[in-house]
Amino acid sequence: MFVDKVGIYVRAGNGGDGAATFRREKFVPNGGPDGGDGGDGGSVFFVTEKNITTLVDFKNRNHFMAENGGNGSGGNRHGKNGKDILIKVPMGTVIKERESDKVITDLNKDQMEYKLLSGGRGGLGNQHFATSRRQAPKYAEKGKEGAELNLILELKMIADVGLIGFPNAGKSTLLSASTNAKPKIASYQFTTLIPNLGVVNTKIGKSFLMADIPGLIEDAHKGVGLGHAFLRHVERTKMLIHVVDVAGTEGRNPLVDIEKINLEIELYSKNLAKKPQVLALNKIDLLYDDDTIIKQIQEEHPDVKVFPISAVAHKGLDELFNYVACEIEKHEQEEVTFRQEFFVSELEDSLEESWIDVRKEKEHLFIVSGKAVDKMLGYTNLDTEKGFAFLQQFLKEKGIIKRLEELGIKEEDLVRLGDLEFKYYK
Repeated sequence: MFVDKVGIYVRAGNGGDGAATFRREKFVPNGGPDGGDGGDGGSVFFVTEKNITTLVDFKNRNHFMAENGGNGSGGNRHGKNGKDILIKVPMGTVIKERESDKVITDLNKDQMEYKLLSGGRGGLGNQHFATSRRQAPKYAEKGKEGAELNLILELKMIADVGLIGFPNAGKSTLLSASTNAKPKIASYQFTTLIPNLGVVNTKIGKSFLMADIPGLIEDAHKGVGLGHAFLRHVERTKMLIHVVDVAGTEGRNPLVDIEKINLEIELYSKNLAKKPQVLALNKIDLLYDDDTIIKQIQEEHPDVKVFPISAVAHKGLDELFNYVACEIEKHEQEEVTFRQEFFVSELEDSLEESWIDVRKEKEHLFIVSGKAVDKMLGYTNLDTEKGFAFLQQFLKEKGIIKRLEELGIKEEDLVRLGDLEFKYYK
C-alpha cells in the first residue's frame, strides 16, 4: 500500500527527579545533602532511509514516545538518561505541525538525521540547594517535562520532471516507453493510483528522474479525486511535462483539457504554476494525418514548447526528452526545499520558561520553584504593597494557589519561593 500522508504524535521523555537525601555514614553524625540529579529524558529524532518509499508503517503505529529519565538517588548518584527514539521515514518527507500546518523541516536527503525534540532536563538533587543559611535542604528539583507535538508527515516525491495531465492522457505509457518503470496501464479513470518513478536516458547522453503523477480532474486543488495527494508529488520537480490526449479519444477537447489542468495547478500552488512546462501532444498516431488541432494548440500557447508525440509508437520521444534534459541542466543547482515555518525551539523554550513545580515538602511546608518563579522574583519588589499584590496575582494566575489547595495546604502553613517564605492565609 502506498501512503504519502499521515498524522502522528511524538513526545520527548521527561527528566527524572532530583533526590533529597543526606549522607548517613557511621562516623559522620551530621552528614550533608548528597542527593543525585535526575537523568535527562530521551530525545526524538527522525532519519531518512532510501529503501523506505511509503509512510504505510505509520498507519499501524502513530504514537512515539522517548524514554523518561531516571530519578537521582543518594550518594550523589545520577539518574539514568532516557533512551532516544529514532523514527525512520522515506527521503522526501516533510514534517509539519498539525494544527498550524506549518513546515518544521524537510528531510530531502538520504541518511538525513534531524533532532525534533530534546528530552526534558533532569531535576537537580538537594546538594545544589545548600547555602550558608540553609545547610540541609530537604527538597530537590523535579525533572522537566518533555515537549510533545502532533505532526503531519507528507511524502513529496523527489524527481526532476513530473508528468501531469488528465487520466488516460498517456502519462503511464510515456513513462513505460522511456524508462524501466512498469506502471499499471489500462483504459479507465485513475489507472495510476500511486506515483511511479523512472530514469530517462536520452540519446544525447543525459539522464533525469521522471515521475508519473496520477491523473488530475477538475477541482483537484480542493482535494477532489485525491487531488492534494497527487499534486504534492510535483511540488519538488524542476519541470513539468503536460501530457495531452491530442486525439480526444475520451471525447474531451484537448484545448479545454490544457486550460483545466493549468487552472488546477495554479489554484493549488502559485509556485507550482511558475515551473517550466512543455506540452506533449500525445496519441498523434490516432489523428489520421489531421494536424489542425496541433496548430491550434501552438497558436494558443506560443510561449510553451510543443512536442507532438506517440508514446505507443515511440514517435517524437527523442526530441521531447533531449529538450527536457537540456532545460533541466539550467536548473541543476536549484534544490526544491520547503523552508521552515514552525520553530520547535520556541515551543521548548516556552515550556521551560513557564515550568513551575509545586510540592509539599513536609507537614506545614510547601515549595514552589521553577524558571517562571525565579523570573518573577527577580523583577518584583516584595517590600512594597504593590509588589506583594503582584505576587498574589501571579500565584493565582499561574494556578499555584489551586495546586497548593489540592495538596492540602492550611492556614498559617509555610510557602517557600526561592529564599522567600511566607504564611498562607485564605
